[in-house]
Amino acid sequence: MNIHEYQASNLFREYGIPVPEGYLAETPEEAREASKMLGGRCVIKAQIHSGGRGKAGGVKLASDPDEAARLAEGLLGSILVTKQTGSKGKTVRKLFVTECADIEREFYFSITMDIRKECPVLIFSSDGGTEIEELAKTAPEKIGRMHIDPVFGLMDYQLRYMLDRLDLEKDIRDRITDIALRAYRLFREKDCSLVEINPLIADRNGNVTAVDAKINFDDNALFRHPDIRLLRDELEEEEREREAGRYDLNYIQLDGDIACMVNGAGLAMATMDIIKAFGGSPANFLDVGGSATKEKIEGAFRILLSDPNVKGIFVNIFGGIMKCDIIAGGIVDAAKSTSIEVPLVVRLTGTHEEEGKKILAGSGLAIISAEDLADGARKICRLVEEARK
Repeated sequence: MNIHEYQASNLFREYGIPVPEGYLAETPEEAREASKMLGGRCVIKAQIHSGGRGKAGGVKLASDPDEAARLAEGLLGSILVTKQTGSKGKTVRKLFVTECADIEREFYFSITMDIRKECPVLIFSSDGGTEIEELAKTAPEKIGRMHIDPVFGLMDYQLRYMLDRLDLEKDIRDRITDIALRAYRLFREKDCSLVEINPLIADRNGNVTAVDAKINFDDNALFRHPDIRLLRDELEEEEREREAGRYDLNYIQLDGDIACMVNGAGLAMATMDIIKAFGGSPANFLDVGGSATKEKIEGAFRILLSDPNVKGIFVNIFGGIMKCDIIAGGIVDAAKSTSIEVPLVVRLTGTHEEEGKKILAGSGLAIISAEDLADGARKICRLVEEARK
């Protein structure tokens, strides 16, 4: 789950991480009042769930309250297109009005999960304010990485070792160390998947401040954090992804035309890969999980069919905890109630496989069975290609 910068800034403040003073504004008049409280000169930041807002025109500098109101009026309701939003962009509904920073030096700081090492990793660079992905390609030597043992946590000596290689005054190193330790405590206690500050700045007086704040959370741990769940902004989520959440489905919208319904994230990735290998293009990632009910399957079909780009559906189920006959019954019920008018290919294997196939065969519906993953992918790709013609 993602949250807005103003929400992340509030969490930073709770954990003692220095942040600029700032106020949420949802109207030009609120931006004017915020500017007044900040002394006139301020920064107006569009609040959308995306990085790269500055390059897209979503961060403006105002010199007085009137200019703050004028800039806010131009931003609110506008569509901001960044590298992360895609061509559709996102609508700006909120603004974060903050005090201006006196920047002497900029740094990049983040803590995220390294899935290969299966532990958190701290990433730090003396070149802040830039796109870290691009910097990793052009100047990887400027980026320091330090893995964190989840048992012992982040240790002072690890940070000293990393920061001692940089040309920094002792006071600044000490302040960055303190911020890093606090950020890791936030990361651990709130079950975050990312805590990022870009830039982390040092001013002319040696003060270190997080002038930007980005936090993502592990969805699977949100049951432990009802306070964090309240920060969710459903308007920032794609409509089908939001609907999938109501059925407890893992769904991500893609740009293709072959809808996929699979149980298990790994199997879903393999399904999308093999569709690509046979010349098709997946329309989504959809994992119904290991405890799918008929109602959940029907909801999944409705979500898939609500995408106007979908020209065919491939259901790929490995029956383990969830038995194939239960899945087959759900598919038949869903196909009848949702009036599926595109090709539907189903591959069932595993527990109660034969019973499931009999249910599909006796349904009287135009459901095409597949013997294995490759057979299913080949069939759906061919059918969709024929439909295009």
